[in-house]
Amino acid sequence: MSLPETLVLGATGRIGRVLQQGWQADAAPVLWQTRRVSAPNPALNWARFDPLQDPTALSEAMQGRSALLCLAGVIPGRGADLHQNTTLAEAAIRAAAGVGARVLLASSAAVYGDRAGLLPENLPPQPVSDYGRAKAEMEARGSALARKLGVELCVLRIGNIAGLDAILGGWQPGFELDVFGNGRSPRRSYIGVQSLANVLARLLAAPHLPEILNIAAPEVVEMGALLDAAGRRWTPRPAPDSAIAEVRLDTRALQQIAPVPAEQADPVQMAAQWRLLEPYVTEGTLTQETGRA
Repeated sequence: MSLPETLVLGATGRIGRVLQQGWQADAAPVLWQTRRVSAPNPALNWARFDPLQDPTALSEAMQGRSALLCLAGVIPGRGADLHQNTTLAEAAIRAAAGVGARVLLASSAAVYGDRAGLLPENLPPQPVSDYGRAKAEMEARGSALARKLGVELCVLRIGNIAGLDAILGGWQPGFELDVFGNGRSPRRSYIGVQSLANVLARLLAAPHLPEILNIAAPEVVEMGALLDAAGRRWTPRPAPDSAIAEVRLDTRALQQIAPVPAEQADPVQMAAQWRLLEPYVTEGTLTQETGRA
């Protein structure tokens, strides 16, 4: 697949590492942004600058680019300022406006809160965590600025990523998992790491995108089945009354633009994808994402 000339902000985060490996030979038109002194993959095209401290460098990096994929952001922990998610998104949109580029903005399914059942993109955000509220604010402020500046913006509400999640990615010996009265563990919308790379490449190459897209495989995955597929032992524990049995992102719009094949929704496939990319995503100092890239 031919990728457009793209700037990836936050390229040294975990999703960025997935893309560097998942895109491989298709990555030639991509410029990867980092604040690190040394590039993790020197074979790629890197730009070193802080997008908030050096907006001029950000504008220069966008010259000749038709798309900006904003993965840069802040996750909870270590006193991080979650409001910077909004600040980074607005900086990306302003830079894209200067060259008439489109922006794909990484958000999270956390904006939906703890609601059960099918979650379509037109469902108003109802976050319950500080991170979810920060992402919802980022979406609202970013969308308003994009409309004002005439920038084509697509917000990506990404579901659980197998291997970058709290279940497979957070597994440790002695891991416990909720199990309901029917013997099943929670079911959630997931996507494999290579499937995610494929989807993002297709979205960047698509001629038109909606304002919001849920990003996940078309079927939910049982968390226990994902751990079993990866050979990770776990201990069942009774699910509390507050536990939600199933949360499913509505992916019909995504399936029309960048379909995820049904077989890639299988936990065995997701575990296999993680097994291949895990060494590249978790090596060295990149084991944890502790702030903006």
